[in-house]
Amino acid sequence: MTEHQSDDRLLEHDYDGIREYDNPMPRWWLYIFWATIAYSILYYFNVPGIGIGKGRIAAYDADVAEAAALATKNNPFATVNDGVILAAAKDPAKLALGKTTFSTTCSACHRADGGGVIGPNLADDYWIHGGKPLEILKTVTEGVTAKGMPPWGRMLTPDQILSVVAYVTTLQGTNPPNPKAPQGVRADSTSPTPAAARGPAK
Repeated sequence: MTEHQSDDRLLEHDYDGIREYDNPMPRWWLYIFWATIAYSILYYFNVPGIGIGKGRIAAYDADVAEAAALATKNNPFATVNDGVILAAAKDPAKLALGKTTFSTTCSACHRADGGGVIGPNLADDYWIHGGKPLEILKTVTEGVTAKGMPPWGRMLTPDQILSVVAYVTTLQGTNPPNPKAPQGVRADSTSPTPAAARGPAK
C-alpha cells in the first residue's frame, strides 16, 4: 500500500494531533456477520431444516409435550379421578388411615367431627373451593395459604392424602352438633351463601 493510499484511510477526526485510521473489519468477520443475519431470517420464518429438527415451533411443541409428560410422571395423582376417591371411601383400611390423618392434621381447624372451628364445616353442602372429590384433593394437596391452610401434599404421603380426602367425602351429611355456619357455594348449585356466613376456605 502506497503512502497516498494509506493517507486516504485517515479520517478527519483529530485529537491532540492523533488522527483516526479507517481500518476495515476482516472479510471473514463480515461473512460471518451477514451469515448470522441470513440465518436469523430463516429461523424467524421457521424454515424446516434450519438447525436440528422440524423448525423452532415444532421443537417448542415437543419440549412442552415432554415437560407435560414429566409433570404427569411425577404427579402421584395423575391417574386419580372422582371414582378412585369414592372407591377409597368404601375401603375400610383407607378410611381408617384417612380418619387417623384427619384427626392428627385437620381436626384442629375443622373439628374432629368435621363441624368446623377456624376452618369451615366439612359436613354441610357448601364449599368455597369445590366439593367434588378431585376438587377436595386439589385443595388438600395445594392448601389455601391465604387462609392458613398449608399445602399438605408437601408433608403427607400420597396414600395419606388420598385416604384423608376419601374420609372427608364421608363427612357430608353427618350433621355434627353445633356446626359452623355454611360458607361458600352449595355443591349442587351456583348460589352463594349470605356474605355474613362466609369465612375461611375449604
